[in-house]
Amino acid sequence: METLTKVSWGLLALLHLAPAAAVFSPSVVGKLYGVDPAGDVGVLLIHRGALFLAVLLVALYAIISVDARRAASLVAIVSMLGFLIVYARAGMPAGPLKKIAVADLAGLLPLAFVSWQAWR
Repeated sequence: METLTKVSWGLLALLHLAPAAAVFSPSVVGKLYGVDPAGDVGVLLIHRGALFLAVLLVALYAIISVDARRAASLVAIVSMLGFLIVYARAGMPAGPLKKIAVADLAGLLPLAFVSWQAWR
């Protein structure tokens, strides 16, 4: 069971890798979201990348630290469910946001598993 838990945390880390890359390569913002990285929205999306880097790092830390898993699960839940709720409230628009929503939906299964493991 521990191996599956670690693999699930790894999947959650990978899910956050692409948006986190915007911190190191702002051109990622244009590729992922179709937004100019130098504009106001682009700057906010680069900052969003920094927040995703934090989610990625806490997920990686949860692989090696059982004690970190409860907090890590809360961070991932707020990030992923938070986006899905905001996306639904916005009317589930097509385009780049739909791709993010689909990725977060796919990530709910490993997220549910690691959360259950952390809180049981």
